[in-house]
Amino acid sequence: MASQSNTKSVHDFTVKDARGNNVNLADYKGKVLLIVNVASQCGLTNSNYTELNQLYEKYKGKGLEILAFPCNQFGAQEPGTNEEIVEFACTRFKAEFPIFDKVDVNGDNAAPLYKFLKSSKGGLFGDSIKWNFSKFLVDKDGNVVDRYAPTTSPLSIEKDIKKLLDA
Repeated sequence: MASQSNTKSVHDFTVKDARGNNVNLADYKGKVLLIVNVASQCGLTNSNYTELNQLYEKYKGKGLEILAFPCNQFGAQEPGTNEEIVEFACTRFKAEFPIFDKVDVNGDNAAPLYKFLKSSKGGLFGDSIKWNFSKFLVDKDGNVVDRYAPTTSPLSIEKDIKKLLDA
């Protein structure tokens, strides 16, 4: 695992997928990434999963990957096991993008990837993630380009995604 001090990009991290397998984010070099902390029981769930799917369908063949990290830190709205979360996302929303191991995004136990994302792009109210469906846009070289609030609709950032895909 990359330590904070010498970490240069998202590609320096290894994370776990929903089945517990290691995934080296360097595998995504050359792809534009939208990294999202997701939850199954949030008021934002339906609109976000629906629009994330629309973006993924439209741009996966052009180099977009959406990386979903379930998180139960906000209102305990992601209480299920990894298997339950994947089944929910894939059955109810037909999600085809990868869903990873459940993580903490804030606090001492925050996933190293999320510590890096937050240090790269602090939010309006400091570094901490405020709620489910915070989004980080990452360029093909693994640099964090932008951060979007939970209430920012995925489709509203389509122009930013297109700009990075065309770069």
